[in-house]
Amino acid sequence: MIKIAIFGVGLIGGSLALCYKGKPGYTVVGHSPNPKSVEKLLKRGVVDFATTSMAEAVDGADYIVLCVPVGMLETYLQQLVKLPLKPGCIITDVGSTKASITESAAALQLGGAYFIGGHPMAGSERSGVEAATSHLFENAFYVLTPADGTPPEAVQRLGELLACTKAQIIEVNAREHDEIVGAISHLPHIIAVALVNQIRGYDATNSLYRSLAAGGFRDITRIASGEPIVWRDILVNNREVLLRLLRDWNGEIARFIGLLEQSDGDGIAAQFRDAGEFRSQLPERRKGMITSLYDIYVDVPDHPGVIGSIATLLGNERINLSNIHVSESREDVPGVLRLSFRNQEDADRASEVLSRQYAVHV
Repeated sequence: MIKIAIFGVGLIGGSLALCYKGKPGYTVVGHSPNPKSVEKLLKRGVVDFATTSMAEAVDGADYIVLCVPVGMLETYLQQLVKLPLKPGCIITDVGSTKASITESAAALQLGGAYFIGGHPMAGSERSGVEAATSHLFENAFYVLTPADGTPPEAVQRLGELLACTKAQIIEVNAREHDEIVGAISHLPHIIAVALVNQIRGYDATNSLYRSLAAGGFRDITRIASGEPIVWRDILVNNREVLLRLLRDWNGEIARFIGLLEQSDGDGIAAQFRDAGEFRSQLPERRKGMITSLYDIYVDVPDHPGVIGSIATLLGNERINLSNIHVSESREDVPGVLRLSFRNQEDADRASEVLSRQYAVHV
């Protein structure tokens, strides 16, 4: 029986647990220092066993997965090395920065255990164990960052275990990982936050900014609503990479400033053309760190039960609705629902189904 101990059973940890829960040959143990969280994990059936004791969780564990915030990873590792770990046990994590935790693990005496950094590049607009699903990692990249000297056999074992997630497992150097993820995920989050705060500043003297910042602006800045403490830890942890990236970003902005100062229309068009050509080459159907959402808008009358009726129509067609938001609903004015889906196919099908009874916009 293979025992998997998961610390931090939220969206990622819970989704990993569900990939193994109930499968022959696996026992999944969840750990939380909060007794109420332990009760919730057991009630929801995400794990086979849950405990507040670290020692109990890792006793005889073949794999230990740290799904705690990046800022807590080193503390957890330091506590784990004080416990009697099973010889050959593999410790991994799911943090979005890899160099610091890989270096911290190398400086610790792990005994007969091995640390192999991991990062499933998938997420959700929802959070917590309530949002966990065994399908979260399908068609996503799952990056492993083994340190130099890690036995290939250990890396192979972890890769074989993670095959159950149906993700594509790849190996990348930890520092290279942080450079790339910093550019494609961490930097965009900083830019989105800075842009929203810039508009927030303008709105302080003219509330029209808030009123008119709907539609496209809200969509392109969606990632600015990330969890503050989580992103604090990620950005500080990857600060050296991000400082270089932000200097490069300042260079890109300076280029646009120069083009505008010179009224260089051809140069501006070239920037958009180059960006469009590169963007068209990006994979469309693979999951990434920034979750894609596909929205449609539905005009609905202000009648009791209308939202439930729409949800029922979609449910009858087995169309998975990711999120729903009521944009407006006033007397004598149609309400506007923004319906979000995880893929274009579901959005298209929903548009077709709902347009039979409602006005649908995309």
